[in-house]
Amino acid sequence: MNISRTRTLSIPYLLSKQFVIFDITGVILCLLSMKTIHRFAPVCLLLLSACSEPEPKSIRDDCLTISSKSNGHPVVDRYIISLPSGEESPEGRQKMIRTTEVLQRQGVDSNRIINQFRGTYSHVVVRLTSNEAARFARDSSVHIEQDKIVSMCACFSVIEPKLITWNIEKTGYGDGEGKTAWLLDTGIDLKHPDLNVDTVRSRTFIPGEESAQDENGHGTHVAGIIGALNNRIGTLGVASGTKLVGLKVLDGEGNGYLSYVLDAVSYVHQNAKTGEVINISLAVEEMSDILDQEILKLAEKGIYVVIAAGNESAPASNYSPGRTNGTNIYTVSAVDSLDHFAAFSNYGNDAIDYAAPGVRILSTYPDGKYAIMSGTSMAAPHVSGLLLINEGKINSTAYALNDPDGVADPVARK
Repeated sequence: MNISRTRTLSIPYLLSKQFVIFDITGVILCLLSMKTIHRFAPVCLLLLSACSEPEPKSIRDDCLTISSKSNGHPVVDRYIISLPSGEESPEGRQKMIRTTEVLQRQGVDSNRIINQFRGTYSHVVVRLTSNEAARFARDSSVHIEQDKIVSMCACFSVIEPKLITWNIEKTGYGDGEGKTAWLLDTGIDLKHPDLNVDTVRSRTFIPGEESAQDENGHGTHVAGIIGALNNRIGTLGVASGTKLVGLKVLDGEGNGYLSYVLDAVSYVHQNAKTGEVINISLAVEEMSDILDQEILKLAEKGIYVVIAAGNESAPASNYSPGRTNGTNIYTVSAVDSLDHFAAFSNYGNDAIDYAAPGVRILSTYPDGKYAIMSGTSMAAPHVSGLLLINEGKINSTAYALNDPDGVADPVARK
């Protein structure tokens, strides 16, 4: 990777170039450019000692906001019916036909179907009364879940400094050209100058929308952590230059439906290749057997699945898909710049595989901008990038400090 040469810079020069980083209170955090750290080390060390981050004490210490209050709420009269088994033709048609037959058997007209799609299993999203749903629940040939609202796992503050950030320097980075990452999120800024976006395969799964363009900022931020370009602007991604496929399942407010997520996972199952990564920086409050099973089947195909643990300061095993365990599946908790476990992060050695930087992370933002965000949403893409540049391997030389479950998560490193 070609990183531009460093040169000795004065404090006035740094100030004139707006390399000063402020936190949300307006206090100077560091007069530090990672690109000049080797020749500017004496000043950097003094500044770091003055502005190192304290151990998180509460959610509000690290995060401006938490997940939507409606996260996990059931959607009235909207259900997902899945066929967990059954025959299919090479084109997958047989499963779709059987799903329709199941509806007819329960007296449900096909005009009440909202959507249908096929991943490992066949799924149909349909409007039902609670009594009708209860009848389907007694049908052993299908699995039924009420559709739920899902939400992103982050908070943010817009900012515009341009540097190689501490989290990338600490995690490690490499060349991601020729690699592909699929992002289930709020979409991606399709024209951001610091990102290599695959506009052909990017798409929205939100009815009534035509584009995967990010109207929130969360997905664009995640994308930059994975693959921001090695150029003369902005930030550097862990796997710089990676082709980024935006799959929009969350709207401008950061909310979506479980059925949108399932539709997107099915799309990845049909189109992704072995060795590629799917990053899922969102969570379903409570659990979904249908989603967990689709995640398992996707991983069995040789696709790396990276999942944000969630921001509820609770056991990750209580949430889907973070609770899902298996080969090629990685659930990620968050730490700060000193490897302290983030106060907001979900935890649990029965679900968490690695920790990664997730506190005050600088990355890309819509309209060519950059923003600082916090959340396990930011931790997960560090692991996604590492899997791409390390051919599926994750190393660790440190452990999360003060992990609330008592078993310290290994911190992901190149």
